[in-house]
Amino acid sequence: MEGLVHHHVIDAFVRRGYPPTVDEIAAASGIPRERAAEALQRLHEGHGVVLHPGSLDVWMAHPFSASPTAVWVAADDARGWWAPCMWCAFGIAVLAAPNATIHVRLGGENEPADIRLRDGAVVTDHVVHFALPPRDAWTNVVHFCSTVLPFRTADDVARWCERHRLPRGAVISAERTLDLARAWYGRHLDRDWRKWTLHEAQAIFEGAGLTGEFFRIPVTEGTF
Repeated sequence: MEGLVHHHVIDAFVRRGYPPTVDEIAAASGIPRERAAEALQRLHEGHGVVLHPGSLDVWMAHPFSASPTAVWVAADDARGWWAPCMWCAFGIAVLAAPNATIHVRLGGENEPADIRLRDGAVVTDHVVHFALPPRDAWTNVVHFCSTVLPFRTADDVARWCERHRLPRGAVISAERTLDLARAWYGRHLDRDWRKWTLHEAQAIFEGAGLTGEFFRIPVTEGTF
């Protein structure tokens, strides 16, 4: 049930740029509203979606955000979406927009940047900084996402960290971030979607060439 409900949430984001209501989910899934509401709540508790506090309204369903963010993914066909971070922005490109421009500010500061994709490949030269290790993402997922940002060079990252007293985590190429997004988000529109297990999540990072302590996840039972 959760997989089907998740599918309808992601599908609505792809098609129209914002999430469905619980009533729309129930109608699309052919289930009673009560069951749709229960599935949404379970998805929230399992980090499949993020609901607005005290409601059944979807706030985020990674890689999409229903609230304005500093990352805008503009497709060539005039559709567009807010992304919580650069990892998510590439995830949106994977799901919905192989030809797109990601409008963002370098380091979240004042300098605008346009990161372009054509035929599912990055054609501009940037790096992406992960300030916090992914294993800590759900401690505060909004803060985690807001610190996954583009930069021109790794030297710019070091100066940014000093200015903002934020940790210097991992700096990887935009292309590798896209590879990670392709593996991580590629199944998010499936009707039988499910959360990655911790074992699967670790394998995805390693498959994208992201090894070492920073990208190590405690491999126990459970989901990411």
